[in-house]
Amino acid sequence: MDSAEQYYEAKAALEWQIELGADESIGDVPLDRYELVVEVPKPKAAANSKAKPKAAAAPIPIVEVDAVAVAKAAAAGAADLAGLEAALTAFELCEVKLGARKTVFADGNPQARVMIITEAPDRDEDREGKPFVGQAGVLLDRMLAAIGMGRDGPDPASAVYIANIMPWRPPQNRDPSADEIAMMHPFVTRHIELAAPDVIVLMGNNPCQTMLGRKGISRMRGIWEEVLGRPALPMFHPAYLLRSPHAKREAWADLLELKARLT
Repeated sequence: MDSAEQYYEAKAALEWQIELGADESIGDVPLDRYELVVEVPKPKAAANSKAKPKAAAAPIPIVEVDAVAVAKAAAAGAADLAGLEAALTAFELCEVKLGARKTVFADGNPQARVMIITEAPDRDEDREGKPFVGQAGVLLDRMLAAIGMGRDGPDPASAVYIANIMPWRPPQNRDPSADEIAMMHPFVTRHIELAAPDVIVLMGNNPCQTMLGRKGISRMRGIWEEVLGRPALPMFHPAYLLRSPHAKREAWADLLELKARLT
């Protein structure tokens, strides 16, 4: 058989295989792929075969910080209100601070006979760095003016001094957690000691929870308590009065009770 015949015979065989569905040419000899041996390259020998393997690095110990103890030490080290504000501003262990714009320390007359301790800042207070701004602040000023008092008065007898339980705005205006309140308690306690008011007003549930260990402002309002040896009067927060105008009657009674206590 000459080369031309071999060519056409091979071509015919190829066409026949294509008609049968063959689409790939692999080889002339069958290959059993189950018996294939894959050679895995061995790692290169170290230059110094006698060198000892390196010991694993020792884990770095995690040191837990007692945030409450740090807060107590920072607050106790403050000799005056300016020092306390600096210590509070420098305190970095409360995560609420990370999302706040400003530290809301206090407002009013530090020599005032009355110290109002209120809740955490809201959006307006966080923006301005002062407690009781916005609608709640306007209502508070009207309430105080009704009994001849105000936050801006130079006379300590008719002025008030305002501070927050939490100096930073919590996310979404949520209530501070128990751990957060525990961290802030030493600062609030030292704040009261340095301001030395004659009377304390606890405005809202969080101040009552922090300073009295319980809450339920609707039951507690109007009933005198004691905080650090000073008379303390729980009252509704002005923001609550804006939402619940029917409670203004009880708030007025509490204001008259406060006025009578100061005379």
